[in-house]
Amino acid sequence: MIVSEEFLSRLRKIFDLNLYEVKVWTSLLSRGVSTAGELSNISDVPRSRTYDILESLEKKGFIVMKIGKPIKFIALKPEEVVERVKKNLVVEANEKSKRLDKLKGDEVLEELSGLYSNGVKYVEPSDLSGSLKGRQNMYNHLDMMLKNANKEAVIVTSAEGLNRKMESLLPEFERAKKRGVKVRVAAPINKDNYKVAKELSKFAEVRSVDGKNNGRFALIDNKEMMLMLLDDKSVHPSYDTAVWLSSNFLASSMKQMFENNWTGFKPLNKARPR
Repeated sequence: MIVSEEFLSRLRKIFDLNLYEVKVWTSLLSRGVSTAGELSNISDVPRSRTYDILESLEKKGFIVMKIGKPIKFIALKPEEVVERVKKNLVVEANEKSKRLDKLKGDEVLEELSGLYSNGVKYVEPSDLSGSLKGRQNMYNHLDMMLKNANKEAVIVTSAEGLNRKMESLLPEFERAKKRGVKVRVAAPINKDNYKVAKELSKFAEVRSVDGKNNGRFALIDNKEMMLMLLDDKSVHPSYDTAVWLSSNFLASSMKQMFENNWTGFKPLNKARPR
């Protein structure tokens, strides 16, 4: 059996398998039913590892062990494998979520929080900075920033970014408003995101900026900020990058520049696209 390295690499990423697992699985698919020894020869996976790999694939829902001797393994239809893997992922995610929920109020979390609190005492404010790679990581961090907001949150984003932030951060926008946080959002408003902007306006003051604006940043309580470094139209979400800074001086300076421009942005009721 000859399967290209590129194809194997794609399967590894899609199904979250290691190299041996994907080799044994594709080998079994090419045979339908086979023994561990046969699969070892076909896949070029060491015989000492093949049984462990088959056991792992069985647990993950990729194959079925045939009853009888010699022990054989049966390949499942790829469509069935996809459905099984999806179901297993949901179950696994729910179990992990429950375990994490149980940590609230647990002594483990209290001890971790104590370690963090003690550690932060020795950190200079200027040292609280870092880079974030990948759009999901950026939104996770922005979500945390909004959770910690006490007075004010400012977000400037692109037209496409407005849609994404509404999808990812809506619950936190809602909670921020209930806490009395003043939230302001500025983005180019067009026919593709006007409805989203209208919905967001229930929890934040939304204004429209020039359509050529591609700037993206967030300011929280004049204390911390996030600067997105790349044009979201030309970068893959996995490579989107941001810098997070905890600096009263820099955040206040950015806030002043924002205030100087805020009055020139169009209120949402005047920005409705025709």
